[in-house]
Amino acid sequence: MTDARAQLRYPTAHRDDIVEDLHGRQVADPYRWLEDPADPRTVAWSATQDQLARTWLDALPGRETVAERMRELMSAGSVSAPTWRAGRAFFTRREPDQEFPVLWVRERDGSERVLLDVSALDPSGLTTLDSWSPSLEGDRLAYQISVGGDEESLLHVLDVATGELVEGPIDRCRYSTISWLPGGEEFFYVRRLAPELVPEGEEQFHRRVWRHRVGSDPDADDVLVLGEGLDPTYYYGTRVSRDGRWLVVEGSPGTARRDSVWIADLSAGGAVPDLRQVVDTSDGYRVGAWVERDGRLYVMTTRDAPRWRLCVADPQRPEPEHWTELIAEQPDSVLEAVRWFDSGDGDPQLVVLRTRHAVSEVTLHDPATGHQTGEVPLPGTGQVTALTTVDEHTDHDRDRLWIGWTDFATPPCVHAYSHRTGQVALEQRAPGTVELPAVHTQQVTYRSLDGTPVRMFLLSPVAAPDRPRPALMTGYGGFSLSREPGYTPSALTWVAAGGVWALPSLRGGGEEGEEWHEAGMRARKQNTFDDFHAAAQHLIDEGWTTSDQLGISGGSNGGLLVGAALTQRPDLYRAVVCSAPLLDMVRYERFLLGRTWNDEYGTAEDPEELGWLLSYSPYHNVVEQTDYPSVLFTVFESDTRVDPNHARKMCAALQHATSSDPAKRPVLLRRETEVGHAARSVSRTVGLATDQLAFLAEATGLGLD
Repeated sequence: MTDARAQLRYPTAHRDDIVEDLHGRQVADPYRWLEDPADPRTVAWSATQDQLARTWLDALPGRETVAERMRELMSAGSVSAPTWRAGRAFFTRREPDQEFPVLWVRERDGSERVLLDVSALDPSGLTTLDSWSPSLEGDRLAYQISVGGDEESLLHVLDVATGELVEGPIDRCRYSTISWLPGGEEFFYVRRLAPELVPEGEEQFHRRVWRHRVGSDPDADDVLVLGEGLDPTYYYGTRVSRDGRWLVVEGSPGTARRDSVWIADLSAGGAVPDLRQVVDTSDGYRVGAWVERDGRLYVMTTRDAPRWRLCVADPQRPEPEHWTELIAEQPDSVLEAVRWFDSGDGDPQLVVLRTRHAVSEVTLHDPATGHQTGEVPLPGTGQVTALTTVDEHTDHDRDRLWIGWTDFATPPCVHAYSHRTGQVALEQRAPGTVELPAVHTQQVTYRSLDGTPVRMFLLSPVAAPDRPRPALMTGYGGFSLSREPGYTPSALTWVAAGGVWALPSLRGGGEEGEEWHEAGMRARKQNTFDDFHAAAQHLIDEGWTTSDQLGISGGSNGGLLVGAALTQRPDLYRAVVCSAPLLDMVRYERFLLGRTWNDEYGTAEDPEELGWLLSYSPYHNVVEQTDYPSVLFTVFESDTRVDPNHARKMCAALQHATSSDPAKRPVLLRRETEVGHAARSVSRTVGLATDQLAFLAEATGLGLD
């Protein structure tokens, strides 16, 4: 250990005597001043934390080994399944030496060319491609980019043939879908109101659905379609049928898992569609709806089916009482997606994607009856990332289904299924060549505190426990999001060094459907943490690891997870990496997108719900003179979802409270600027993973050199 690390001293952080009476509860908040990044005290404190973190992290053994291994594994690159438009195929590919995926187009003659490379637009590496959508004719492309991690999404349109910009940027398009009308002259999209039109502090909300004509002034000429008078936190998605007749709009308040749906017949004419509401959020279920090529309204829903089912209806009679079930809910798998498949022989099929305990399965079904007609053999135990087929304006490859594929040890690639042969073959592998470590992958089942069976993925260098090894466990458990098998260079780096890596499917996630989600939200959020603690205990009981060799990591809602884990069971974990976390659950609604998450967690404005939040809020459950594990907070100053003040306040609280020797179990804060919550360059990814893995390895005894 270097002298500098041995002499690690935390900066003094003033503790204010702020104690608020909230619904009769006395709630202390001694580090509220750290919420303000511009406060001179915050600036000085943060600068000292930067120095402390770099002093510790730069001296960690094995850093270069981790960085080199991560660079090698990331050099595999990636390729996506094609999106077909009138014979043109659009796809992304990242070569081994590229920082970001590049958007390509394959022409009708088979030639390929780069259509959009954000690194060429901005060599600084600060610009990311958020989304893209070609017109139905394949001659125009709408794309959205953001800079410095802010995810604000500037919308542009380019000419596919020439690559020239047709219009843009149009600002305030964060999280916007693009739904082209036939002809490529108009599309429906989502844009926020201008800041001067909304109350102060609500600039990130107040989205509206607009109809836009390419080349017109969006501020003066766009036609308002939906959003006026509705909840300002609504997120919207739009879909237009292939024939341009039907517009379907879905909306939900914040991240609430209940939807509103509207439909309009565009053949009626007029610039403003006459939207007819079909479902309201007060009905309390999820809906994904679209009008398919056969002219029917397809409805994927959790209505009477927490694992989802598929219904159909006449779009002119779209109300739920007219829905007819086509594909029923299954008791042990979750319906994820449905695609129309021409199949090339005049016998169209529906391609149905399900996940069974977070593992993908694909089957074929008769569109008329819903009966299963076949099964698509997948490459292994992994994740289907995309299912695409040619459109009705493409003459060739009508019998082929393209499958985006990955698993824990397979970089994103593309397979193709032939309906004629019934076989699946590798279509495009990731462009780089890497040497993968020997890794055994398995899914095990353990029981949580209340006896609920929970499944967990394990990656290890041996098939069965041979001795206790340093282990790294991660998880999420929130917002009905599922953690499925996917290429994970950080996990492979850990296993290559001899460690065990674990991913439990916690309640609060979507791995087992909406009931699984609801069992880990609001008043039942503690189930998520209990599942995590039980997973750790299972690894110990089975002989995979010990508490002194167990590190945990999580980001965003997963940061809340590991924050609660370290405060509830500091004895169970040796080291914690807590990234972009939610940690002050009393005040989280006051910052950035926080108010859109109260359906998931509850609100401090309600006395009962405040009790839920205080019961596990990491910041409020820090106890003085506790032997806390090593903790590394990693935050991103351009994060527009989770405010970095959560980590600042928690870091100060832990540094004050811990009885652990800072030279042996430090509490550190690592900051990055000009990067946000989501997409990041390869070099930034490698840099972050190097610090995180080296920190965990040093604490748990994993030898990296």
